[in-house]
Amino acid sequence: MLLLDALSGLLRRKTSCKWASYAMTDTGKVRRLNEDRYLCRQQQGLWAVADGMGGHDSGEVASRMVVSGLARVRQVSDLGDYIEALEESLFNVNARLRRKAMDAGKRMIGTTVVLFGIFRDFGVWLWAGDSRVYCLRKEHLYQLSMDHSQVSDYVSKGLITPEEAKTHPVRNRITRAVGGGEQLSLDMDMIRIQPGDRYLLCSDGLHGYMTDQEIRQILNQQQAPEAICKELLRVCYTHGAGDNVTTVVVD
Repeated sequence: MLLLDALSGLLRRKTSCKWASYAMTDTGKVRRLNEDRYLCRQQQGLWAVADGMGGHDSGEVASRMVVSGLARVRQVSDLGDYIEALEESLFNVNARLRRKAMDAGKRMIGTTVVLFGIFRDFGVWLWAGDSRVYCLRKEHLYQLSMDHSQVSDYVSKGLITPEEAKTHPVRNRITRAVGGGEQLSLDMDMIRIQPGDRYLLCSDGLHGYMTDQEIRQILNQQQAPEAICKELLRVCYTHGAGDNVTTVVVD
C-alpha cells in the first residue's frame, strides 16, 4: 500500500471527473448458455465483467456471485480501504465457490473477473483471468490488464508470438480465477484519469475474436458508449462470435 499512501494527499481532494457508460452481454453465435455477467454502477463509478466457467449451475452462478458481491461494496473516503473492500468481496466469493465445488463433487466452479472503479481523479482496476480492461487515450489504445493465461506466460517468456497465441491449442487455459484455488491472487493497478479517456472492459469472447486494431478503430468513433458497445458486438459477430460476448464502455 506504499503507492496508495504516497497518493493520499491527492486523493483527498474532490474530483471534477464526470462519466457516462453502457454495458451489454450476448450469448454469441455458438454457445447456448451465457455464463458472462457484468456490473454497471454508473452512479458509484464501478464496473466489472465476469466470465464464468463450468456450464449450467456452475459458470453462470460463479459470475453472478462475483457481480452480486461487488454490487454490495460501497465507496468510502479512503482509497486503500475501498480497494480492500473490493478485494474482500472477491475473497469471500472465492471461498464460497470452493465450498460449492466441493459439495457438488466438482474440481472447480470459477470465473474470471476484471473491475474498474473511479476514485477521485484516479481509475483503479483489479483482475484475475483473461477478461480485460483497455484505455483509449488520444486515439491510442492501451491494454491495461495482463492476461493470467498459459499463452500469456508463453508470450512473456518469448516462446510464442502474440499472433501465435491467438490460435494456440491452450489459448483458453487461464492460470487465475475466482474459485480457482484456495487462495485467490489478484493484480491491481491505477491511472490518473484524463478528460476524453474511454475505457473498455470485456470478456475474451470479444478480444479473442477481434484484433486490437479493430477495437481501437471502433473506440475512436465519436459515438456514445451504447453505440460503441453495439458496434463492437456487431463486428465480433462478423468474426463468428464463438463465445459469450460482454462489453462495458466508460467515457
